Amino acid sequence: MDTGTQTTDKIRLLLVEDHILMRMGLMSATQIVPDMVVVAEVNNGNEVLEAFRKHKPDVVLLDLRLPGMDGIQVIRALRKESPEARIVVLSSYAGGDDINQAIQYGASAYVLKSMSLKQVLEAVRVVHFGGQYIPPEIRNRLKQHLNVHLSAREVEVLQLIAKGRSNKEIASELGIVEGTVKAHITNIFSKLKAVDRAQAITIAI
Repeated sequence: MDTGTQTTDKIRLLLVEDHILMRMGLMSATQIVPDMVVVAEVNNGNEVLEAFRKHKPDVVLLDLRLPGMDGIQVIRALRKESPEARIVVLSSYAGGDDINQAIQYGASAYVLKSMSLKQVLEAVRVVHFGGQYIPPEIRNRLKQHLNVHLSAREVEVLQLIAKGRSNKEIASELGIVEGTVKAHITNIFSKLKAVDRAQAITIAI
């Protein structure tokens, strides 16, 4: 649905939500804040790309459980369509796998429907200005998820990668050979399904 609003000095939102009451609530919320406007709303994953191309929103506010393409598929499709697409996931689910996949494939924020409206709107603002919004509750879930998958040594290596250390520097700091560092990094990439250091760090964060 096109709202017919073409305001350019506000954060322009594409709202993707299949529950009508939640969608109406979000629409109402954006109408009472001065810096946002919903330019389009869709209720299934198959319509997202067309709406994105037509309305070129600043931020996509996306449910994960959708008819048609699910939220993770939508994130991947949006990022392929436009690598600069800014996506806020708004979900009822706080499982580590959901969060990990959403962030891994390109969402910049993950908030829960049980969180306050203030947090949801703050996530939109942060992402609009190029930031990442991961509330403490979600960070804790990610941490638990990573702890299940990564060994203590792999976590140490990943922490040093995040500090910008080279393989040689990591080896020196941990008292291991550089070949072992490379093996740990290969395992980290495989477990996190990351293609490079930057993506591994993003997933971990």
